[in-house]
Amino acid sequence: MKPFFLLIIPLFLMSTQCDDDMVTSQEEDQKELTELRNKIETLVSSSVCNENTTCKYIAFGSKACGGPKSYLVYASSIDIEALEALVKTYNQMEDNYNSKWGIISDCMLVTPPKSVACENNTCIAVY
Repeated sequence: MKPFFLLIIPLFLMSTQCDDDMVTSQEEDQKELTELRNKIETLVSSSVCNENTTCKYIAFGSKACGGPKSYLVYASSIDIEALEALVKTYNQMEDNYNSKWGIISDCMLVTPPKSVACENNTCIAVY
């Protein structure tokens, strides 16, 4: 009987150990994406264009069947390296989310702007 308990106790302890790879729910993953998207949109909306800045755009989001969901237009008055890093992280996270949760989307190609322009100190996309 004693050897049986010596075997059962370690098995029980191993089955209840904490796991560093937390399994998240779809809602938790979506919340994380939303928070990062809000941070990115806040950064982009803080950009101001004028004669000393340049308007640019960046592919944003990841459609389930490939390609970006949209393009963000911003002025070079913001920290572009920070924006690019945040967008890269977001795009990868959304791609992972789509795969993990079996997300489907339309497969329409989202085209980048033909150009960008500065109007009233705000960068706009020209299609």
